[in-house]
Amino acid sequence: MHKIILIIQREYLTRVRKKSFLIMTVLGPVLFAAFMVLPAWFATMEDTEVRTIAVVDSTNIFYKVLPETQYIKFDYPEGTSLKELQDNFEFSGYSAILFIPHNILASNTTILYSSKQPSMTVTMHIKNAIEKEIENEKLKANNIENLDKILESIKTNINLRSITWSEDGKEKESNTGLAMGIGYGSGMLIYFFIFLFGSQVMRGVIEEKTNRIVEVIVSSVKPFQLMMGKIIGVGLVGLTQFVLWILLTVVFIGGVQKVLFPELSKTPTEQVFSQEIMNSQQLDTSALPFAEPEPQILEEIFASLGDVNFILILGMFLFFFIGGYLLYASFFAIIGSAVDNEADTQQFMLPVTLPLIIAIFVMINTINNPEGSLAFWFSMIPLTSPVVMMVRIPFHPAAWEIALSAAILILTFIGSTWMAGKIYRTGILMYGKKASYKELWKWLRYKN
Repeated sequence: MHKIILIIQREYLTRVRKKSFLIMTVLGPVLFAAFMVLPAWFATMEDTEVRTIAVVDSTNIFYKVLPETQYIKFDYPEGTSLKELQDNFEFSGYSAILFIPHNILASNTTILYSSKQPSMTVTMHIKNAIEKEIENEKLKANNIENLDKILESIKTNINLRSITWSEDGKEKESNTGLAMGIGYGSGMLIYFFIFLFGSQVMRGVIEEKTNRIVEVIVSSVKPFQLMMGKIIGVGLVGLTQFVLWILLTVVFIGGVQKVLFPELSKTPTEQVFSQEIMNSQQLDTSALPFAEPEPQILEEIFASLGDVNFILILGMFLFFFIGGYLLYASFFAIIGSAVDNEADTQQFMLPVTLPLIIAIFVMINTINNPEGSLAFWFSMIPLTSPVVMMVRIPFHPAAWEIALSAAILILTFIGSTWMAGKIYRTGILMYGKKASYKELWKWLRYKN
């Protein structure tokens, strides 16, 4: 045991002292936040170029009724045919020509002519505007009085807030989207951590084997001790980095919540009533019979954090990360001991990586149906349970399901470690010969 501890200490200190470890520890939370926030932010950025679109309307229904935006304008040239606009398009100053045929109500088709591919923003704005106007025309055909007022009054935007009670009557706000986000993030983190730190075990074994350092090491320690020390040492590096990430993330979220959302100190019910009072002071609701406040999405998400059992999620994350890492690290150790260089690992990588890839596909289904049979069974299979079960935990699965999944994972890890130890002790000293699955089977059957 003393020798295993020395190997763990060496593997751990060698990696945590690297500049790359320190840099990634600090930048990790920032990169994760950027990975989640930046795509959404970029998607909301508007194109600030003003585009004027010429409208040729053969129906005369859409004349000066298409709504304009700050950057999308419509012009209705009179006495000009479509052919003339196309011929003089280069010098017209228009960005595109919208042609509305006379049979649009039957064909449901319009044509947008442009010298360049129009953006999705432009095409969707035109499509929605024409659809809305056609719907209005079809409704007007029924001779309904005050149609405009009726259509305006029926517009409704409901903001559904889910509030749960604890046994002591304390209110907590829950959010299905937040549970989905936590589950997805946890599953993806375990997926990446297993690959990242498991491959470090494999590379470390290959490096020591290639440099013939292992021949010196095994003269002092048993191959099984060397394998376990390397696996545990690299795993502790991953845990250290993860814990530091959690602490930095908690500090960041707490700071943002206090600065931007001080109202979250109130209960959800108090927040709703205070919002109603504020809206009644600012709006004349008699003029808008169905007026409703604009949803405070970010504020609700931060409020919903109070209903998340972070102790359970963090505890289960650590368990399934450790269990999944130890299981797969033993496989990566086998691969490293069976080859002489990293290029030869490809023939053994597919059986190891395929279950994790399948787990990612199942994870997508689990987010939408966490109690389904597919999610249940793949959360029990030890090769996929570290990812799939972590997606289910934010949705509060039964305690016996979590316990059963954990027990199966532990038993499988014990078996895989025993198998890895038998193959590792032979393969670590094999040089110059490409191992096959048949060869690995022989090593597994060797007696002490």
